[in-house]
Amino acid sequence: GLLSVIQRLKGSPEQELRIILLGLDNAGKTTLLKRLASEEVSTITPTQGFNIKSVHSHGLKLNVWDIGGQRSIRPYWKKYLGSTDLLIYVIDSADQKRFEETGQELAELTEDESLTGVPLLVFANKQDLVTAAPAAEIAEGLSLHTYRDREWQIQACSALSGEGVQDGMNWISSQIMNRKK
Repeated sequence: GLLSVIQRLKGSPEQELRIILLGLDNAGKTTLLKRLASEEVSTITPTQGFNIKSVHSHGLKLNVWDIGGQRSIRPYWKKYLGSTDLLIYVIDSADQKRFEETGQELAELTEDESLTGVPLLVFANKQDLVTAAPAAEIAEGLSLHTYRDREWQIQACSALSGEGVQDGMNWISSQIMNRKK
C-alpha cells in the first residue's frame, strides 16, 4: 500500500507532503484512507469533520487529510487547501445520479487559487459494483481533458478490495519524483 510507495521514494530529510482527500459523502474516502494505511476496512463510519493519517518512512512524511463530504461540510473544504501538494478526489462510480453534483464540486475546487497547478488524482471508486461506470466515462463526464493547468489521472479502483489503489499510489509517486527534478 502506501508504505511501499513511500519506501520507493528517497526524499531529503524532513520532507513533508500534504495530501487532501475529498469527494462527496459515501464516495469511499475513509475506506480508501484506511486501505492506504493498511488498516482494517470492514467497519467504516461517515466522517463528521476530518481524519488525518501520517506515515513516516525514508525521510518522508505524508500527511493525508480525509475531509467529510456531507453537503453541510463542503463549504469548509477550502479552509484546508493551503499548502496542498496533491489532491485526491474520490467518486462513487456506482452513484450515477450524483455525477453532476460531484463534477460541480470538483470543478469549483480546481478553480481555487490555493490548488493552482496541484496534481489531481481522481479515484473512480466502487468498481467492484456491477452498476459502476467505467473510469473513462467518468473522466469524460468530468471534462478532465480540459484541465490544462495541472497533471491529472483517473484511476479505477475498489477501496474495499484494494484493487487499483496501488496503481493510483504509483502515479502519486511519479508526480512526487517529477517535482523533485
